[in-house]
Amino acid sequence: MISSGHVNQAVLRTILTGLIALVLVGAASADRILIYMDLNQTDHLKAYGLAYWCLEQGFNVEWLLNYRGGSFMVEARDLVARKATIMGVSFSAISEGEAAKIYRAIEDENMEVVLLEKAPAIAVYVPPDREPWDDAVRLALDYAEVPYDVVYDEEVLAGKLDEYDWLHLHHEDFTGQYGKFYASYHNADWYKQRVATSETLAHKLGFAKVSELKKAVARKIKDYVARGGFLFAMCSATDSYDIALAAEDVDIVDTVFDGDPPDPDYQAKLDYSKTLCFTGFKVIPNPLVYEYSDIDTSPRAARRGRTNDYFTLFEFSAKHDPIPTMLTQNHVSVIQGFMGQTTGFEKRLIKKTVTILAETEGEDDVKYVHGAYGRGTFTFYAGHDPEDYQHMVGDPPTDVALHKNSPGYRLILNNILFPAARKKEQKT
Repeated sequence: MISSGHVNQAVLRTILTGLIALVLVGAASADRILIYMDLNQTDHLKAYGLAYWCLEQGFNVEWLLNYRGGSFMVEARDLVARKATIMGVSFSAISEGEAAKIYRAIEDENMEVVLLEKAPAIAVYVPPDREPWDDAVRLALDYAEVPYDVVYDEEVLAGKLDEYDWLHLHHEDFTGQYGKFYASYHNADWYKQRVATSETLAHKLGFAKVSELKKAVARKIKDYVARGGFLFAMCSATDSYDIALAAEDVDIVDTVFDGDPPDPDYQAKLDYSKTLCFTGFKVIPNPLVYEYSDIDTSPRAARRGRTNDYFTLFEFSAKHDPIPTMLTQNHVSVIQGFMGQTTGFEKRLIKKTVTILAETEGEDDVKYVHGAYGRGTFTFYAGHDPEDYQHMVGDPPTDVALHKNSPGYRLILNNILFPAARKKEQKT
């Protein structure tokens, strides 16, 4: 006797096989496959994974900036059509004539074609004791089926970053203050374990303090960017990273964290010329205050509340500013805000050389920025999780499958494809 479960699975396999057969018949008579990214796309996030997979297979992908939400187009192949169907990604099989019409529209409007040529090697900087759901980027990469390696302080200091094109910084505290969770959680077992693990690693690597280890790691990452690396950071890994760079030669860490008080002249000794993004900020060493500095705009976001918290993407010239255009591709321009330890960036503290990609209209809250340093670039995205408005310690993980059309997650995934286009941008 066959159980109902086996029958259902057999039926599903039969249906899927039939769908794939129909798709392949259509693709076989087409010249291109258009993976559209407007409101008609069934799964925006896996569409990025499909584009990445095509690059892994050696297929070039055209990124059609501002065309139907930033669509992708590839040469028609049965393999691509089959993979798209299995992943649940919507697409159209089109003729060469239909592709020509798309190119003409792109030529006439604020659109551009960017060729993606190589699947970027991706690394995520994350402590070994953190679960994947601690970080929205890992959730997005896992859901989109994009492969990545995990690295941490030992790998960074050993020079392993040179093996990667793109690096994401987990929600790390680069100041060595353990996330400034002292006031609320210093008696919690997980907090004590984190302190012990961090101190053990610092001593193993030859540093007397965790703060000194983090400064060394921050400098190594900065060198990686200078040599051509692509850096992406969210939440506290944005401002705490720049603070660590500015405080390279001064102790800003209080006694409860490292056993000695901060330099009494710490503020005057900050060197903003060493930072990537922020300048003129004031640090907050007080361990009882849940802030690193005055860069973060969380208090304003809290006053707005969830129902009034939105940010708006800037529109750029696709032909003249392809890089910020790539980073802001989306099917909507106004996106629900979300909080984090660093929810937004104070506009007046952002360097003039940095491009603002998104901000809260009517306020000085910047959500998303991009800049260049040396031969590389950095992109900072404020907030913890685009689909978890106010993530708290111990909250359950986000089920990304429930948010497969998330515009907030799309901004993360724009960044993983950006390095694939870098070579072409240098040629033009």
